[in-house]
Amino acid sequence: MDKEILISLAGNPNVGKSTVFNYLTGLKQHTGNWPGKTVDLAEGYFNLNNKKYRIVDLPGTYSLLATSKDEAVARDFICFGNSDITLVVVDATTLERNLNLVLQILEISNKAVLCVNLIDEAGKKKIFLDFEKLSSILKIPVQGTSARKGKGIKGLLRKIESCLQCGKNNDLRFFSNEIETAIDILNIPQKYNIKSRWIARKLIEGDEKIIEQIKKYTNIDTDEYYCEIEKAREYLKENNIDYKNLETICTKQTIKKAEDIAESVTTKEKSKGEDKDRKIDRFLTSKATGIPVMLLLLGFIFWLTISGANYPSLLLSKILFGIEKYLYKLLEFLPEFITNMLVSGMYHTLAWVVSVMLPPMAIFFPLFAILEDLGYLPRVAFNLDKCFKCAGAHGRQALTMCQGFGCNACGVMGCRIINSPRERLIAILTNNFVPCNGRFPTIIVLISIFFATSKILSSIYLLAVIIIGVLATLLVSKILSITVLRGKPSSFALELPPYRTPQFGKVILRSFLDRTLFVLGRAVIVALPAGLLIFLCGNIKIGEESILLILGNILDPFAKNFGLDGFILLSFILGFPANEIVIPILLMCYTATGNMVDYESTSMLGDLLRNNGWTHITALCTICFSLMHFPCATTCRTIYKETKSIKWTILSILLPTICGLIICFIIANIGKLFV
Repeated sequence: MDKEILISLAGNPNVGKSTVFNYLTGLKQHTGNWPGKTVDLAEGYFNLNNKKYRIVDLPGTYSLLATSKDEAVARDFICFGNSDITLVVVDATTLERNLNLVLQILEISNKAVLCVNLIDEAGKKKIFLDFEKLSSILKIPVQGTSARKGKGIKGLLRKIESCLQCGKNNDLRFFSNEIETAIDILNIPQKYNIKSRWIARKLIEGDEKIIEQIKKYTNIDTDEYYCEIEKAREYLKENNIDYKNLETICTKQTIKKAEDIAESVTTKEKSKGEDKDRKIDRFLTSKATGIPVMLLLLGFIFWLTISGANYPSLLLSKILFGIEKYLYKLLEFLPEFITNMLVSGMYHTLAWVVSVMLPPMAIFFPLFAILEDLGYLPRVAFNLDKCFKCAGAHGRQALTMCQGFGCNACGVMGCRIINSPRERLIAILTNNFVPCNGRFPTIIVLISIFFATSKILSSIYLLAVIIIGVLATLLVSKILSITVLRGKPSSFALELPPYRTPQFGKVILRSFLDRTLFVLGRAVIVALPAGLLIFLCGNIKIGEESILLILGNILDPFAKNFGLDGFILLSFILGFPANEIVIPILLMCYTATGNMVDYESTSMLGDLLRNNGWTHITALCTICFSLMHFPCATTCRTIYKETKSIKWTILSILLPTICGLIICFIIANIGKLFV
């Protein structure tokens, strides 16, 4: 097999670049119908006609001017990554905007292939492109594709092969005669993977950062061209062009050229689909209806998740807990205490976490992914952008916050889409202020016992709790942005993609494998040792009382100040590995049993709680503390992996816990006034 061929995969956000990557390599890299999905470099391999190809998926970017981290990464790899071909993916429905990046890449790369994706979407909008004419103008191979359906991919591979067999395949010049003449004055020999003309322009502009990289990666002694650089600058001056403004002038000319090319190759008829999209957007993103519709949709998803998860959760728990008796028989050769520790402690905790977590995640994550594939999530970011900007945060934090409703660990990982390190940290530190599906059972059952008399009323109260979490997210984000993480919110280009019919099968399978099982696996890792610890605390006695009862009594005076009791606080502490086990631990404390227990009905649970001194104030404080307390072990582990900092991980634990205690303290003391 011949030597490995390196392909750089570039393009604007949301043009299907990662879908092309997945189709070529077979890797199941996550793709989504909203901008900025790819931040880190992903790579994969494929073989074609006895040749091995390595393809690197670069961050989606609108230009190579390197005003953001994504742009810098993409530009540096295209310039200095020594790729054999640059494969540029564009959106057929927005060719004019996409061609700006294409022309910038053609100025740098010696060999390029253009993939015009989403031709099916363009057809729906009555947009027709002349690919042959576009190829003739750009002087590179052009292939139309619909990557989601695999249409045109074989043709794209043929274009890549033909590109390899020829020499440099583009010598397009699109600047004014004066600028082109100034560039030619330097006459740098063409012996690098990047075009000498681009090197010459950067030397004339005097971009020190780029010049240092040119020296590093090409070994060009730029001092040798001092006289030519001065001569070129003088020539530009004679033609009323200041070399210091050369980049700005070239950018304007590039944009104008892109507009002219797009106009010459595009035929567009009036589309009913485009008008339909605009009408839908006027409803979903308007000031009057955008946020109310968003809240109603969010409430519906929560209701569907909660209602839909009840039966499978009950069925799963019966199956998993039914296995316990067989485990006891299987391990009967061990001492009784060891058997109980393994089964009633570790396995019981594991079974409880799986039965409570899996069903709601298996419903919520696919629903979230369908909204993503449909194209609605960018509208959520659009609606909330102003709110987060006022809070000194990034508009994309709205998307990571929504992910947090399913799992805070996923929400934290989703913060990678935020380019600014400061704003990414704000999003990470505040993600836990919205409840994940592990906290929903506790909140819902307490609402239904103490406050609501119907499912509709329960849903309204639950939505109110969620709104409080969102407001807390904004408030704490603002406090962070003016204290430890000072700075101005950065602007970002948010492209609203067209609405698309979701690929339900792929979306459901991908979300289950990539999110549900991934998060569940992390929870299982921490649930096993947690079950062991809880069992030991409940069964090892000091005197007449178990360690569990002793710890609860020690915490009780402190917890009373916040409308809680010692056992409630202890349940949250011991529930650190997984929020789902808070209620079972609390029942174990109240019933003084050595094993985790479940409640058979909400009425029985209500009677047990009231018999142990619970009031409406106790329930409200517990709901608030469930909403705002330290992240679970899985989320803390994820925060540390994302920040590489113990300091920020500790702060992410302290922030919601302190806020929760403050709110509980206020509620408890106001409640005393009415008792």
